[in-house]
Amino acid sequence: MDYRRQGRYDVITVSKDKKLISPLSQANKNIKYFVTVEDLFDIIHDAYLIVGHGGRKRMTKELNDKYKNVTTEMIMLYWSLCEACQKKSEKSKRGLIVKPILATDLNLRCQVDLIDLQTQSDGDYKFIMNYQDHLTKFVILRLLKTKKAVEVASHLMEIFTTFGAPSILQSDNGRESVNKVIIELTNLWDGIKIVHGKPET
Repeated sequence: MDYRRQGRYDVITVSKDKKLISPLSQANKNIKYFVTVEDLFDIIHDAYLIVGHGGRKRMTKELNDKYKNVTTEMIMLYWSLCEACQKKSEKSKRGLIVKPILATDLNLRCQVDLIDLQTQSDGDYKFIMNYQDHLTKFVILRLLKTKKAVEVASHLMEIFTTFGAPSILQSDNGRESVNKVIIELTNLWDGIKIVHGKPET
């Protein structure tokens, strides 16, 4: 192996082939080769075989450890042409889809939420209570002056006495006052369940 400086770059001779390398310094003695256009595909392909469909990050690390001018765009282009990697990526994306909750009967599952309108209040009314049936998407809205448990509970009782209490009443976790109301209603209406979490869209 023969090493010498040629202009701004260093040249190394390996088995009679001259290869351009990144300049070495006292701090950095790791040799990184410049890849020619002719060798680019083969080098990326070899790295791909080494990581074994290991993905873009592993390919990038493998190549960046040895070569100076292999860009992320080049790696992405090669990676996008591999059918196996694309199928694996599609499978992982499918797993992110949340299956919606489906109701089979009217008034089986309903959700209640408060919409805060304090910055755009209408006189004394600063909140809207949104009550919705999951199956029919039928919505009942009530104007509220406050989000106190007593006021919310009185409106829910009015809805329940008109349409009946749902088997499951879902409420947004972030609304503490609504949660207090739901807990009170479970004492009044036997069979109501509380689902903690944000309503599905």
